[in-house]
Amino acid sequence: MAIQNEETRRLLDAEDGEDETAVRSEQDEYLDKVKNGKLFLASFAAVLGPLSFGFVLGYSSPTIPELSVITDSRLQLDDEEASWFGSIVTIGAAIGGLLGGWMVDKIGRKLSLMFCAIPYIFGFTVIIAAQNVWMLYLGRVLTGLASGITSLVVPLYLSEMAHERVRGTVGSCVQLMVVTGIMGAYIAGLFLDWRWLAIFCSIPPTLMLVIMCFMPETPRFLLSQGKRREAVEALRFLRGPDAPVEWECDRIEEASEDTRGCLGMADLKDPGVYKPLGVGIMLMLFQQLTGINAIMFYAQSIFENAHFKNSDVATVVVAGTQVVFTAVAALVMDHAGRKFLLILSGISMCLSTAAFGVYFKLSTETHGNSSGLGIEEYFAHDPAADLSWLALASMGIFITGFALGWGPIPWLVMSEIFPSRVKGFASSVCVLTNWGTAFLITKTFQDLMDLLSSAGTFWFFSGCCALNVVFTIFFVPETKGQTLEQIQL
Repeated sequence: MAIQNEETRRLLDAEDGEDETAVRSEQDEYLDKVKNGKLFLASFAAVLGPLSFGFVLGYSSPTIPELSVITDSRLQLDDEEASWFGSIVTIGAAIGGLLGGWMVDKIGRKLSLMFCAIPYIFGFTVIIAAQNVWMLYLGRVLTGLASGITSLVVPLYLSEMAHERVRGTVGSCVQLMVVTGIMGAYIAGLFLDWRWLAIFCSIPPTLMLVIMCFMPETPRFLLSQGKRREAVEALRFLRGPDAPVEWECDRIEEASEDTRGCLGMADLKDPGVYKPLGVGIMLMLFQQLTGINAIMFYAQSIFENAHFKNSDVATVVVAGTQVVFTAVAALVMDHAGRKFLLILSGISMCLSTAAFGVYFKLSTETHGNSSGLGIEEYFAHDPAADLSWLALASMGIFITGFALGWGPIPWLVMSEIFPSRVKGFASSVCVLTNWGTAFLITKTFQDLMDLLSSAGTFWFFSGCCALNVVFTIFFVPETKGQTLEQIQL
């Protein structure tokens, strides 16, 4: 049975009137009685997954230089092997996204989250015990697989547990913990060798596996399986003893009655399915086309050119900046709204990447025609010192803007806009889009530089950021303060 349009486009076609006002008043009265302590505890347990994900992403930065000069020839990485060691995670993550989409519908959000801890732990164990390069690759693929499952399951778990007053803040903690994990791996890498760093990185997924044993399944999934009693118990755990959870349970159940069953091909013709799916896919595509990977790739060279002697510490500073402003985004998410932050983020990244293009253009003019130069050669020229401030300022503005909007919000909106019966399928398509695009950009970035030059590449990213602002204004719905049932497109 196709999803009924009346039920799946409430955000766009909401009716005005006394009934809606009455519902809102009743909803506010209910939320005033809610206690958030155990909700935050369950959220903490879940976001240990994104923390593990961040450790996976950050692990390669301090490890690759060490493995490039290691005395054991079986483990020593040349330039091509080092490139694959860093990027092969995205292949595992893309596969994990597809697997996660199937798992969340078959075994639920909680068990899927617990399951993804296993390839995290096993993957880092393989890296610890590695005797050759192929074992290193296997460990990276397994941790990438777990990261892909995590990037799909955790946003769904959080959005289905949290109520509308805190859902933006709780959902933004996914990206906050990812960048915290990246920074943690950078900092730990200053003091630990690559094997001990892998042991350290395996701690968060182990904790997640243990703590999640005591956390509930999401009420919405339980109701979709006809388990009302368990759903009421889960809501009572999450909302506290004073909240009349039967009222919320009734509302969720009523809204989901017409969305039960299996996804069929006919559903893909329903605007209530293809519209949010299109929004989700474009959000993931635009996130990767902001140029975030290019900026982070250049970060160390930019700091070195600006005469920062310890580039490792400078990398930690970049990661710390991401953590701070992602935390700011989490705090203001439910007040400022998703669209406003996306627009602000897009504008700041558009301007900063355009300025990066100017920096490279001026550097090129200073040193003659160098359009064929590679990445390292650009910085080997040591552009005029008076231009270094432009690169540093552009990078700071870009990282701040990305952390405020296009870093956390695509994952949050993905977890909010899909009807219940298509969440697994639609989310897996979005995650596959994100990781597939990340892999393509990472592996073809030098080719893009050769084709467009450094200046042209960053102006291309600037144009993509301008397009994402336009896309946000016209197509992305504002989900602030709405229940998941009200959000359905």
